[in-house]
Amino acid sequence: MRLARVIGRVVATAKNDSLVGRKLLCIQPITLDGRSMGKPMIAVDSVGAGAGEIVFWCRGREASYPFLPDVVPSDCTIVGIVDEVHVKGRDQAR
Repeated sequence: MRLARVIGRVVATAKNDSLVGRKLLCIQPITLDGRSMGKPMIAVDSVGAGAGEIVFWCRGREASYPFLPDVVPSDCTIVGIVDEVHVKGRDQAR
């Protein structure tokens, strides 16, 4: 799992039936100290995240597991909302 910041949302009027009613968010991967890294991506939200929040996410086959027993075609899913990050003696509330 990795950290990201929610930077936007995606509205899709036509999508796979298993995605109907599910929120799609644009996330920007970040480092442990909060700096942006890599390109933004679209993730299916499984936890109710919102704009500006720090989240952790997963990719690959595991990205569909939070929706079991439903089969959701996702390769990037938000699986948690981060309250705080503690790094090598430095505490950073986010």
